[in-house]
Amino acid sequence: MTRPVTLFTGQWADLPFEEVARLAGEWGYDGLEIASWGDHLDVARHDDADYVAGRKAILEKNGLQVFTISNHLVGQAVCDDPIDARHRGIVPDRVWGDGEPEGVRQRAAEELKDTARMAKALGVSTVTGFTGSSIWKTVAMFPPVPDEMVEAGFQDFADRFNPILDVFDQLGVRFAFEVHPSEIAYDYWTAKRMLDAIGNRPAFGLNWDPSHMVWQQIDPVGFILDFADRIYHVHCKDSKVQTGNGRNGRLSSHLPWADPRRGWDFVSVGLGDVPWQQCFRALNAIGYDGPLSVEWEDAGMDRLVGAPQALEFVRANALTPSATAFDAAFSSERG
Repeated sequence: MTRPVTLFTGQWADLPFEEVARLAGEWGYDGLEIASWGDHLDVARHDDADYVAGRKAILEKNGLQVFTISNHLVGQAVCDDPIDARHRGIVPDRVWGDGEPEGVRQRAAEELKDTARMAKALGVSTVTGFTGSSIWKTVAMFPPVPDEMVEAGFQDFADRFNPILDVFDQLGVRFAFEVHPSEIAYDYWTAKRMLDAIGNRPAFGLNWDPSHMVWQQIDPVGFILDFADRIYHVHCKDSKVQTGNGRNGRLSSHLPWADPRRGWDFVSVGLGDVPWQQCFRALNAIGYDGPLSVEWEDAGMDRLVGAPQALEFVRANALTPSATAFDAAFSSERG
């Protein structure tokens, strides 16, 4: 089971797509998880054959394939409440429109449908992304949160995403949701509740990213095993907990990335607290054969150094299971 190692272009969208493809090809990546922002991918052009062919040509020129596309930023606006200046900074003008919140949510939903159409045009079967959440603002549970409010939040998610998933189903494309703070599901139990809310329909699965789990003290290995049939995509990203001094809190005190006062921080793959060997073995155990997508985030080092190092780490540690049991040589029935 040799899985392709890809680079997620989301953190590179300040560079032209052709430049990111050139770098990834030179470093030896197998392909890209293409972000639908910057100039990397315009999902509204899904029916423009020349545009789609041009994206494919850039990949081919650099010896790359596309296995997945992402629309995390627009997905965030589908269920979020409130919609505010933060969203204005991450969604396209055509989604923002006049900024009226419900209009933004509805246009974001239509953009996700176009993302499925672009995936189909590119020959891709998986879209990664976020959902947003109308109840993330209640996570501290004060003022006291009625059960009905939480239930309404999960119902709102289901009501908004089921029509999107209908289009995904029609096209044979899957949505791989990233369990993440600020989303409708951010930990183990909310992930279960989210899947239940949409009737566990096959079009909706998970993008497993352990960097958001270890600082919450969620076991990323157990998560793989328990959600085995829902792991549709994998992000290789790491985080480091740094709360041992008694001052740094896990909620990170509104401090920027790489600030030593934070309670945790994203670091390059292999430099944090994710138990990668056990994780890769668990992925082997469930038969995951999709891409391992390096989502490179480390504010403390140069990405032009970190990205090729991350590729080297993943290739060295993502072991291919043996086709022969080691104790087969002990059999008395040899030859």
